[in-house]
Amino acid sequence: MKRSSSHRLLARARTFAAGCVAVLLLVAGVWSSWENAHHIVLAKGREHGTMSVTVCGEDACTGSFSPDADARERASVTIERSVAARKGDRFPVVVKPGSGDVVRTGTPGLLHAWVPLGGALLLAALVIGGGMRLTRIAWGAGVAGAALLTATFVAL
Repeated sequence: MKRSSSHRLLARARTFAAGCVAVLLLVAGVWSSWENAHHIVLAKGREHGTMSVTVCGEDACTGSFSPDADARERASVTIERSVAARKGDRFPVVVKPGSGDVVRTGTPGLLHAWVPLGGALLLAALVIGGGMRLTRIAWGAGVAGAALLTATFVAL
């Protein structure tokens, strides 16, 4: 039995809509990740040092900052609260320009910054597989997202 042109048009519209949702998810994941990741990826010329966490609140942790050669001394710096920052921890950081906020650097910091993209890849995989019927691409996106989240968990 042949499909009518309206059925084909409806199938193409569903695929197009699912593709738009998948692209939106991925763009949102990159946008959300880039907020912290650009401080790590484009760290040349920024203040680098080591943070020693002394106090952790509900939203942020505060601690002392030991600067590297080109950084200035700071009384205290603040980092977003996460499972990776506990009282007594020491890790390399880069200072966000014009503030006392810092972002963790190195491989663990880079992976942690891209966690929103990992979640977006997992969600987009569901949309790609279910809405667009592209199972191989969906599996690839899902595995990439899961690998990023797993690597972050192991690194931290």
